[in-house]
Amino acid sequence: MKKDIHPDYHFINVKMTDGSVVTMRSTYGKEGDQLALEIDPSAHPAWTGGNSRLMDTGGRVSKFKKKYEGLGF
Repeated sequence: MKKDIHPDYHFINVKMTDGSVVTMRSTYGKEGDQLALEIDPSAHPAWTGGNSRLMDTGGRVSKFKKKYEGLGF
């Protein structure tokens, strides 16, 4: 391998949506930084079987439903 071309790989703290903190290795930030996730495997419908709902922060779902409300969705 060539020297000095790879990013620093260090430990960071990852804060999950339920408040728990997991320590893992990453190239994000610097040693000891914290990365807060908005969606993680414990809250995302793809991993939970679709039981939870994603937040409609931009109103896109509401806009879609209003646009197509007459089609029986």
